[in-house]
Amino acid sequence: MSHKRYPEQFKIEAVKQVTVAGHSVADVAQRLGTTTHSLYAWIKRYGPDSEEHLKKSAESAEIRRLQKELKRVTEERDCSGQLKLATILEFNQNSRSDSLGVSPPLY
Repeated sequence: MSHKRYPEQFKIEAVKQVTVAGHSVADVAQRLGTTTHSLYAWIKRYGPDSEEHLKKSAESAEIRRLQKELKRVTEERDCSGQLKLATILEFNQNSRSDSLGVSPPLY
């Protein structure tokens, strides 16, 4: 008997037909031209209770956390840069006013 190789995405989609859509294993296996044994193995590997699924969920959560933190520090950096620029501009304004003998504006 020859062993047909299926791409990982194909296996994941087959598992979703059983676990999410609620189709029977026998039905999905017949429709896709694979064995129920293979489909059960894929469910064990890619199903909602699998280590692979839990690992990917944990990785996704970590990515979301890091993206959120990146956004926060980027905003902090941008605000800090704007504050520095405003300080430099104000200093330059005051320096020019002093050299011209003009009083700086009162805010």
